[in-house]
Amino acid sequence: MPPPGRDRFDDADAPHVAVAGGGVAGLAAAVLLAERGAHVTLYERNESLGGRLAGWRTRLADGSEATMSRGFHAFFRQYYNLRGLLRRTDPGLDRLRPLPDYPLRHSGGLTDSFARVPRTPPLSALGFVALSPTFGPRDLAAMDPRAALPLLDVRVPEVYDRFDSLGATAFLDRVGFPQAAHHLAFEVFSRSFFADPRELSAAELLLMFHIYFLGSSEGLLFDVPDDPFPQALWEPLGDYLRRLGVQVRTGTPVRAVHPDDDGGVTVRTDTAAHRHDAAVLALDPGALRETVAASPGLGTPAWRDDVAALRTAPPFLVSRLWLDRPVRADRPGFLGTSGYDGLDNISVLDRYEGEAARWAARTGGAVVELHAYAVEAGADREPVQKRVLDSLRRVYPETAGAQIVDARYEWRADCPFFPVGSHARRPTVSTPHPRVTLAGDAIRCDLPVALMERAATTGFLAAGELLARWGVRGQVLWTVPRAGRSPALRALGALGRR
Repeated sequence: MPPPGRDRFDDADAPHVAVAGGGVAGLAAAVLLAERGAHVTLYERNESLGGRLAGWRTRLADGSEATMSRGFHAFFRQYYNLRGLLRRTDPGLDRLRPLPDYPLRHSGGLTDSFARVPRTPPLSALGFVALSPTFGPRDLAAMDPRAALPLLDVRVPEVYDRFDSLGATAFLDRVGFPQAAHHLAFEVFSRSFFADPRELSAAELLLMFHIYFLGSSEGLLFDVPDDPFPQALWEPLGDYLRRLGVQVRTGTPVRAVHPDDDGGVTVRTDTAAHRHDAAVLALDPGALRETVAASPGLGTPAWRDDVAALRTAPPFLVSRLWLDRPVRADRPGFLGTSGYDGLDNISVLDRYEGEAARWAARTGGAVVELHAYAVEAGADREPVQKRVLDSLRRVYPETAGAQIVDARYEWRADCPFFPVGSHARRPTVSTPHPRVTLAGDAIRCDLPVALMERAATTGFLAAGELLARWGVRGQVLWTVPRAGRSPALRALGALGRR
């Protein structure tokens, strides 16, 4: 619950607040501040809102216009605060479409599905093990049950104290998880952080297990927008912000933030300096490092060192292909893959996205997207693009004879990375400056949230902290429980602490 306070600012005392970054975190912060009556200026370096979920128009070789983006994102049903943000313009979440399954396939022939896994804890975890082909009787007998007990009682933030010094793969090895489960299930989850599971903190893996299996009843099924991100999500939210009086300045990166003697800050862009009473920095790790480095008066030396230590995940590739023939009708809209030479998932966009579906219906083709995470830094790009295309043709052989009408390849390296031992130094929403807060999925948040939900949650927290300083209430936030929901499993998990 947020601290008590008045409902909103009076017109006479409303502060001017800068929000740097127009992604999920920045949008959440700007929405809450503006709803409480603050004068908000939202600065976004790109020409459109959405951050890592932004989109832009492109013209295909056949003359069609299409919306390109940085790729598929799953809107899990445990993303309570992100969904609360989207409800500002879509109260029934009608612009989200459910996908019926979250299938996983390994090149060795094993396939997992979450459609039939029970959603109620602890049956969700037990059902996953019982239904997965990766857990045979011999595999279960070889596991170390005592080493697995921490999975039954994940507590936030204690899980970081206990397991941030251990890698995700090392934890699974300690438990004795079968190698097939390593590759088919847990590696897929680890790589959703754009990271090699050998380097990812085990605490993040345990947190994911808690969020999706033992901490919530929504399971691992998810929704996707029914049109490209700009049309379905960000353009309506941008219009909502403007109706609240927010000045939305796209194409305007924040370069530095300088504290003023009266407690406020001056925000410097490429063309001007702007005085504000407070600021929320909702930037990706690289942009945050650069901005703080260019702001010598901001924060303490120790805090600045912690910001400078933020890591960025390895590069990733999004390949989007417009094909001249359809993908087989029984192919899912989304498929997680492992063991296919770097290919991490396949999306058939025309199964769920309206724009892609209209193009496919008009041309008789298909729109397919391929992701490759944690690509080795410095790798030659064209061979990687060819390998993931070859892997598509292995997974879906009917695409081997398809002609590529057009293709787009997006290479990025701006996602946060949570390596072993990094949690203690991760910056929090609060900063040494009382009127500067941080938000984003790289920011430490001692709540059981991850990925886009961490971005939305920290955005609301960052705005709420500023509002509390002025005696204005923030927003009630929802998360899965900070500890396991089952008293019996918590009791078992406690044995692992002894």
